[in-house]
Amino acid sequence: MHIDARKLNNKSIIEGDICIVGAGTAGISIALEWMNSPYKVILLEGGGFEYDDQVQDLNGGKTTGQKYFPLKSSRLRYFGGTTGHWAGMCSPLDHVDFRKRDWVPHSGWPIVKEDLDPFYARAHKTLGLGPYEYSFDYWRKEIPNLNPFPLDDKVVWNKMWQFSTARFGNLYRETILKARNIHLYTYANVVNLEASEGVNSIREAQTRDHSGKTHTVRAKHFILACGAIQNARMLLASNKQAPAGLGNQNDVVGRYFMEHLEVSSAELWLTKPFPTDLYNWSYGVTRASAELAITEETQEQFKILNGTASFAPLVFAKHVKQRMEVWQNEDPRESAKNMFAEWDRAGAEAEKEGTGSIQRAYMLNTRIEQAPNPNSRVTLGSEKDGLGVPRASLNWEFTPLDKRSIRKIYELLGQQMGIAGLGRVKLLEFLRDENNYTFPDDTNGGWHHMGTTRMSEDPKKGVVDANCQVHGIQNLHVAGSGCFTTSGAPNPTLTLVSLSIRLSDYVMGKM
Repeated sequence: MHIDARKLNNKSIIEGDICIVGAGTAGISIALEWMNSPYKVILLEGGGFEYDDQVQDLNGGKTTGQKYFPLKSSRLRYFGGTTGHWAGMCSPLDHVDFRKRDWVPHSGWPIVKEDLDPFYARAHKTLGLGPYEYSFDYWRKEIPNLNPFPLDDKVVWNKMWQFSTARFGNLYRETILKARNIHLYTYANVVNLEASEGVNSIREAQTRDHSGKTHTVRAKHFILACGAIQNARMLLASNKQAPAGLGNQNDVVGRYFMEHLEVSSAELWLTKPFPTDLYNWSYGVTRASAELAITEETQEQFKILNGTASFAPLVFAKHVKQRMEVWQNEDPRESAKNMFAEWDRAGAEAEKEGTGSIQRAYMLNTRIEQAPNPNSRVTLGSEKDGLGVPRASLNWEFTPLDKRSIRKIYELLGQQMGIAGLGRVKLLEFLRDENNYTFPDDTNGGWHHMGTTRMSEDPKKGVVDANCQVHGIQNLHVAGSGCFTTSGAPNPTLTLVSLSIRLSDYVMGKM
């Protein structure tokens, strides 16, 4: 069932069993789990089914620290959320990502990978992926010409990926609209959560639209599924009863914002072309491919973060500007146009040079976890949005471990390529000075917002517990990658859907 909240009588009361705030990847994944259950599900979406710039502007805010994308255009605010510009890359976190690592401050989840495995398998169905299988040996039997580089597997391994073409806004729109027990309200922007007198439960949520209409939503359980920045913003802004914000009695809400550092790092020059499709990827065509990763034992030996290296033909990569440079328009549609135009321009430049070196010269691109850092955080700014809510302010900040890890990854890859007689690795200029821990302004993030409502059994170190329930508030839960304690190397979508399904089971059990 669909209701446009703008058409309701002012100050309407909406009641249900659970209220999911946000109809993006996490929110829709949870709603699907409740279909045909005996419970009434309220699914609130701030936008409609198409882009609306007035609604999109509610994402806007200021950034400080390392240069970042405009907050307005780094997330999409309509049904289906940011799957609208998702590349579909899926891979689970590794065992090491959940561990408490003595060389990674603030690491260690209260769960282990085995706790998520059954939910990863269920998430594969939600995302339209193949079997929950990520071993190289499995895929080399399924797909021809997946020839691996002959590197020492005690140092380097092939991290496998699968690819989804799911766009939740299109894929699940009719399913949600036809579900008898799911009540989707569009243009229902939550502006405040009101707690009980003891601030140990949520009584209701208030929504508002740009015409000034307000509505009240009451439910037994509330699940915030608005993304890492907006979830933290809502908790901080709901401060009438808890001056520091809900769940923020220990000043943890908003802290530990993490991204994946996606940065061109080195050149790989092979001695001769290497015949393989293992490291290639084409959107909508490739079923599985790999990136090079460093083994857990080697990470521990050199005290580095978990990251991967992917390949792009150097003749193209050396001409293309980084996304951080071209994705700077506040309107995500314009930024997308700029990005695709830049790729077309670089492709044309590459064609001019011919194809002589394409098969043996590559740019190595890093995707690496960001070390958890309490100073990398989301706070409330002084400016308010069009609905009267303080805008988010993001300070994106790195640690020396981030850069040292990238440099060491390519030192190791260079050694392994040389030992195997495959070729040589040349570090880019920004990595050559071992005493320089700064990053260039064009360092990319993956648009992967993580942390800010991190998971920990200790309320002094996290916002939610192992079940994604906000500490001290019995019926308030947070879904999505904001709950990640550490970010790992893979794109977060598969893991956040898995966590969302796990959370759904937990809340249903409480019902």
